[in-house]
Amino acid sequence: MNRVHIKTYGCQMNERDSEAVAAMLRARGYRIVPDEHDCDVLLLNTCSVRDAAEQKAIGKAAYLSHRKKKQPDFVLGILGCMAQNRGAALLDQLPDVDLIVGTQKFHQVPGYLDNLRAAREAGAPIAETIVDIAEEAGSQNTIKDHAEPEAGADGEVARQVTAFVSIQQGCNMDCAFCIVPKTRGDERSRPMDDIVRECEQLAARGVREITLLGQIVTSYGRRDYAHTGGVTPFVQLLERVHAIDGIARIRFTSPHPRGFKDDLVAAYGRLPKLCGYVHLPMQSGSDRILRAMNRPYTRDRYREIVEALRAVNPDMYFSTDVIVGFPGETEEDFARTRDLFEACDFDMAYVFKYSIRTGTPAATLPDQVPDDVKDHRNQVLLDVLQKNSLRRTAKLIGTVEEVLVDGRDKSGAHFTGRTRGNRVCVFDADPRLVGQLVPLKIERATVSTLYGQLALAGVET
Repeated sequence: MNRVHIKTYGCQMNERDSEAVAAMLRARGYRIVPDEHDCDVLLLNTCSVRDAAEQKAIGKAAYLSHRKKKQPDFVLGILGCMAQNRGAALLDQLPDVDLIVGTQKFHQVPGYLDNLRAAREAGAPIAETIVDIAEEAGSQNTIKDHAEPEAGADGEVARQVTAFVSIQQGCNMDCAFCIVPKTRGDERSRPMDDIVRECEQLAARGVREITLLGQIVTSYGRRDYAHTGGVTPFVQLLERVHAIDGIARIRFTSPHPRGFKDDLVAAYGRLPKLCGYVHLPMQSGSDRILRAMNRPYTRDRYREIVEALRAVNPDMYFSTDVIVGFPGETEEDFARTRDLFEACDFDMAYVFKYSIRTGTPAATLPDQVPDDVKDHRNQVLLDVLQKNSLRRTAKLIGTVEEVLVDGRDKSGAHFTGRTRGNRVCVFDADPRLVGQLVPLKIERATVSTLYGQLALAGVET
């Protein structure tokens, strides 16, 4: 009973949490398998940002519960945000779940599975589900392990080129629509030295690109470290990661507009490894709705940030988050959102229809927007985004872009990589170029993908 499959829902932080759990389980002697049909233990790492995400995970867990009838020793666990949000109440719908572990207890998963495994091997019945959603001081420091690359079916070990590094957990922003403060807890930052050491270890393994992760990543260390010469702790961390030999690129997500002070904007001009790509959540273009959302900025301030970043780097790429149909959103409010959305010329966006999350201030607000209105507004922004993205990628045809070669694509016939602007590229290459920065001449473009040929002059070998 040592084969484990982890299925992850939701954001990049969930992906990082799952990877850390996998690394801890491997260290304990468990095997992580890619096919859920080949596992003895299946862990669902869940998301609670929208009700649809929770319902999807619940549906999957209900389906997997039937497997116990054919495989009595099969272990089913629910981890992460939905586990934290619902806790033991999940058992009303999913009585056959063996393990429910919240967001501050990921590091306890190996021990809990050891206990379940020992009981099963001894032939003892499992009396009750293990439920642990308690807060734990210092839990932000436990997401630090990285799984070593394993050999594929062909015996080839894929090189890890990019890595996520968790620097901060929790959120103190209290946006009216958001359940994250409940599922992730209060804002907590990891020690800077520990983060830098983790990045150095990754660089020693051949990782070339680091993405720093946090619920509000730009708030990193604001209570733990002093501003030095007008430089915030987050930018101090960027400087230290930038100095690591072997690291060629740095990204981060997810920030808050409030975090884009002068020092962070200036960092895009003085730190060459910091990629010219910014995920900048907008949520709404209406000041009235932003106030109702408890978002502490205006549409004008948001536009100022975008313009300041483009002044530092005219080729800056932007993505964003937008919520349509927030309670009380009128046609005029939405028109202002569309206007700002078009003006900022986003390359990519996550457009969400407002979803009631029980326990948040917005859940009980009057003037809830009908679903058909949300659907229409959602589609309007998606249409704008598609035109913007296609126009932006079309401009790259004929240019030469710096691409970090990640490895083979899913077909195995070609290779993939990303530009500094975070555009996915597909091309032919030699396997020795994995992990290298190469010049790629763009020959064709779709809304989200670039296709090209290597411009071999100057390629590192």
